[in-house]
Amino acid sequence: MELTSKQRAYLSGCANTMDAVFQVGKASLTPELVMALDEALEKRELIKISVLKNCADDPREIAQMIAERTHSAVVKVIGKKMILFRQTKKNSRYDLPK
Repeated sequence: MELTSKQRAYLSGCANTMDAVFQVGKASLTPELVMALDEALEKRELIKISVLKNCADDPREIAQMIAERTHSAVVKVIGKKMILFRQTKKNSRYDLPK
C-alpha cells in the first residue's frame, strides 16, 4: 500500500491525539507482537507504536518490517514513535484525500 503525501499528512493529523497502542521492547519483533499488531490494524486501521529505550533496533527498520508483515503502510516515524495504517475493505473510518 502506497500513500501520497496528502494522505500521510491527513493520517498523521488523525493520529496526533492518539496514544501508543503497543510498545516494542528488548525482544524487538516477535511473532506474537506481529499477530497482535495485525489484529489491531484490522480493528482500528490507524495505530501508533512506541519503541522503548532498551530496544537496540532502529525504529525505521522496525516500522518497515511491521509494514511488510502486516501488509500495511508506514505513515510516519518520528524518534521512537511510529504510525501505521491499513484500510479495511468496507466501512472504513478514514476517508483518504485523493
